[in-house]
Amino acid sequence: MREISDGELKEASLCQLKELCEQLREEIFRTVSRRGGHLASNLGVVELTVGLHKVFDFPRDKIVFDVGHQCYAHKLLSGRAEQFSTLRTRGGISGFPKRRESEYDCYETGHAGTAVSAALGIAKARDLKGEGFEVVALVGDGSFNNGLIYEALNSLKILKTRVLIVLNDNGMSISPTVGGTHEILNEMKDGAAPATDIALFERYGLRYMGIYNGNDLQELLPALEQAKDVLRTQSVLLHVTTRKGQGYAFCEQEPERTHGVSPNGTGTEYSAALGEELKEMAKADRRIVAVSAAMTDSLGLRPFFEAFPERAFDVGICEEHACVLCAALAEEGMRPYYAIYSTFLQRAFDEVIHDVCGQNLPVTFCIDRAGVTGADGETHQGVFDLSYLTPIPNLTIAVPKNIAELRAMLRMSADFGGPLAIRYPREGTEGACSGIEIGRFEILHSTTSDIIIYACGERCLSLAERIRTAAQQKGADFTLVNARFVKPVDTKMILSRPETHVITLEDNVLTGGLGDAIARVLRGSGKCLRAFGYRDTFLPHGSAAELAGEFGLNFDEILSYILDCHACG
Repeated sequence: MREISDGELKEASLCQLKELCEQLREEIFRTVSRRGGHLASNLGVVELTVGLHKVFDFPRDKIVFDVGHQCYAHKLLSGRAEQFSTLRTRGGISGFPKRRESEYDCYETGHAGTAVSAALGIAKARDLKGEGFEVVALVGDGSFNNGLIYEALNSLKILKTRVLIVLNDNGMSISPTVGGTHEILNEMKDGAAPATDIALFERYGLRYMGIYNGNDLQELLPALEQAKDVLRTQSVLLHVTTRKGQGYAFCEQEPERTHGVSPNGTGTEYSAALGEELKEMAKADRRIVAVSAAMTDSLGLRPFFEAFPERAFDVGICEEHACVLCAALAEEGMRPYYAIYSTFLQRAFDEVIHDVCGQNLPVTFCIDRAGVTGADGETHQGVFDLSYLTPIPNLTIAVPKNIAELRAMLRMSADFGGPLAIRYPREGTEGACSGIEIGRFEILHSTTSDIIIYACGERCLSLAERIRTAAQQKGADFTLVNARFVKPVDTKMILSRPETHVITLEDNVLTGGLGDAIARVLRGSGKCLRAFGYRDTFLPHGSAAELAGEFGLNFDEILSYILDCHACG
C-alpha cells in the first residue's frame, strides 16, 4: 500500500479512516501470509492504532507498545509502508518496535509488562527537561496479569507524572487470558464490576475511562479525544475492547492458532512430543503436574491440560510466579514440569536460583525455542540460557540430540532428585535414542583422526554431520560426540580422549556455554580448543539458518578450520 502522511490522516473523514483500516488489514494479512509474523493480534488493533495516530502527534508524542508484536499498523502509518513487504527478513523491518528503524519507535519492547514502566520513565524525563509531549502505553489485558505492571502503577503517584495507559482488552494473550485480573476486567465489560474495582485503579492515581469499542472508530475517536484532554492534568486508564483477528473470520474464530503464523515449517515440533510424553507419564505418576505462563498451546501442553485439568496450571504472563509455584509444589512432593520459551525464562532467573536450585528441588524446566529462533529478532532469540543457567549450583542441564532423546530425558526426569533443565529448538526429527546416564556424552562417530567435535543439540549435531560429509570428500575426518549434558559435562570422556584438536559447537552465545565448560576441564592439558557459537552481540531478525551462519556457526568457517587442523597432522 502507499505511504499515508500524517497530514492526510489528520484530515481524513470517518469514512476515509474506515477505508484506511481495511487497506491496513489487507496489507498485514498479505505480508504475514508470505513472511510469517503475528497476525491475529495485529488485525485486532487496526482501528485503535489509526485512532491514536489521528488524535496524537507522533513522533512528537511517544507511544510504547506492550508486548510490541501488535505494532504492524503503526509501522504502516509511520513511513514504513513501502518497506513492509520485508517484514522479519534479514535486512528488512522488524516485527517489533525498533529505535534504529524509525523515530516513531521510541522504546523497544518484546516481553510483556514493560510498557507502563517505560512510559513513566519517558514521561518523567519529559517533565525534568521541561518538554510538553504526551506519552501513551498501549497494553493488552494479558500483560495486565504481569507483576511488573503493578510495580509501575505503584510508583505512579511517587513519580508525579502523567501518562495515558490504553488497555486493549481482547480476552487473550497467546492463550485466553486467565486469573483474577481477567475476571475483574470481564466484570467491568459486563457492567457488573463493583465500584471498588474501578476505585482501585483510581487509587493509583489514574482516571478510569471505559468501556469503549476499540474496533469502532465512531465510538473510539471521541473517547481518545476526551482521554487526551484529561491527560493534561492527570494520568488516564482508557479501557477499550477489541476482537483479536478482527476482519478475518477464521482469525476471529481461531485467535490462538493465528496469533503467530509461520511461513513454513518442515520438521516435527518438540512441543508436541513434550505434551504427549507428559500425558503418558502422568497416567502412571500422580505427582506429575504441568505449569505454563500463558503458553499452553504453543508449548504443546493442551493434551495434558485436557487429560489432567486438576494438575495443569496456566498462571498467565507471570513467569516468576510460575517458577516459585513449581518450587513449592516440588517441596510438597509433586513433580512439576515448567514449560517455557528460553527467552521468557530469563524473567524468572532470580527464582530459578533461589527458589528452585537454592532449595535443590526436583523441578524440570522444559525450555522450548532454545537457540537462535530467527524472525522475531533480538528479544526472542533463545541464545543465552546455557550461559545463565550453567553457573547455578544443583542444576543439571540436558540438551537432547533429537525428539526421541527428549522423550527419554523426560522419562528419566520423573525420578531425578534435583533441578533439571532440558533445552531444545522448535523443530526437529524423531530419530532414535540409546540409554541415558546423567553427565555422560555419546560418541556418534569414531575415527583415528586427531580432531574431535563436541556438539550439543540437534542443530549443531546436524551441522557437524554435514561438515563431516564435506570433510571426508576432502580426505579429512573427525570423531563426533553428542554432548547431551552441558552441566555436568562428561569430564571422564573429555580427559580420556587422545585428540589434540578439540572443537565445540553450541546453539548459544559463546560466553559461559559448552565451550567454556570443556575449556575448564582441558585447562593445562596442552590441547588446542576452538569453540563455535554466537558472538557477543544481540542477534537481529532473519531466518535461523542465515543468523547462525552470519553470527558464529558458519559451515565454511568450521570446515576450513577442520581442514587446517587435518593438514597440521
